[in-house]
Amino acid sequence: MSRVRLPLAALLIAAGVFFADCSAAQGYPPSVKDLVARTRAQIRTIDMARFKSALDKHEAGLVVDVREPEEYASGHVPGAINIPRGVIELSIWPYVGFPDSTDLGKRITLYCASGTRCILATKSLQDLGFTNAVAVDMRIADWAKAGYPLVME
Repeated sequence: MSRVRLPLAALLIAAGVFFADCSAAQGYPPSVKDLVARTRAQIRTIDMARFKSALDKHEAGLVVDVREPEEYASGHVPGAINIPRGVIELSIWPYVGFPDSTDLGKRITLYCASGTRCILATKSLQDLGFTNAVAVDMRIADWAKAGYPLVME
């Protein structure tokens, strides 16, 4: 059963995920950093404040957490669905009306632990013809630190 827990617990879990992600990222070659920078320039991004505002106004559309299932279960934004970045091209379709009335203009807001995987996933959706996909440029640990809710499973 899903439930919203205290922000302190969310912060501790999100911080653990964030620091695990950071230690792995340090071992990547510069070509990965360059790829992400080039990709960021080709997509639309929003910051955490705009994301929170869009959520509050029910304007974020389909919210997709592109982290792995265990990361998602450790704390995700309320209302977000989980489609890992590695399968987004294959798994997004039921959420956009395929096969009866596919909506490539549907608002899709993607986030992850550090803002990197969602950039790459947003580009993949854009390459598939989606015209209203946006990546959230935030760290999930900062979301928790701001006191915003996380759902734990």
